[in-house]
Amino acid sequence: MTPTDVFAPDLFAGKSVLVTGGGRGIGREIALAFARLGADCVIASRNPENLQPTAQEIEALGRRVVALPCNIRDVESVDAMVNGAVEGMGKIDFLINNAGGQFPANPLDISDNGWRAVVDLNLNGTWNVTNRVGRHMVANRFGAIVNIVHIYSYNRGAPDFAHSGAARAGVVNLAKSLAFHWARHNVTINSVAPGTISTDGVREEEFAASDKDDYEGLATAQIPAKRLGEADETAALCAFLCSPAARYINGADLVVDGANFMANWVPIIEPQ
Repeated sequence: MTPTDVFAPDLFAGKSVLVTGGGRGIGREIALAFARLGADCVIASRNPENLQPTAQEIEALGRRVVALPCNIRDVESVDAMVNGAVEGMGKIDFLINNAGGQFPANPLDISDNGWRAVVDLNLNGTWNVTNRVGRHMVANRFGAIVNIVHIYSYNRGAPDFAHSGAARAGVVNLAKSLAFHWARHNVTINSVAPGTISTDGVREEEFAASDKDDYEGLATAQIPAKRLGEADETAALCAFLCSPAARYINGADLVVDGANFMANWVPIIEPQ
């Protein structure tokens, strides 16, 4: 049994979801989970080559799919994506803000351009999409937004990712602010904070940057669950937050990390 098997198979029948960063990793699994539960899907990525395989998998499940290239840092690109999503599906019921990116670095090694690029992507990019889709949902008087952040967004800081941690903490705060305004319009917005999830991207872009041998083994040993998280576990939490069971949950943070937040964190790069 997979985590999303607990939901009714037609839970999202007649609904549509927009997943940014929906071509691979956690975003891919989220899109497929919603499709399995009956939703039509819009998937977006700044790398169009990542979209087609996932789009084919969604179509094989019998759902409609629209695959759109988008750079969430570019407001014109976001406008085109949102317009394409609405034209293709008629409405957007759910938004999963999964697009983002980061690289591990000691703080003094982060250039001005590197700082701005990560903050622009993770914070400003999330705002660009949320602002436009949120207007659509408020007008429709229905919607659910889920922001994918990280356990590095909270009070322990982000030792390996000062830029991303600061940006994602801003996303968490933004969700609470928007929840106050949009709850009266039947729109929810919450944040999901995964720990270390087993994806190719994590291994290629983060673990590979470590100055330690077998960083994955060292990090996994410190996680109380003694394993990495699976992408479908994050997907299941997103499905719950978009389900009728969660309509009174708004402005909340939900952590899915195997209790990693409570444990020791092995630095990817040793502090200077």
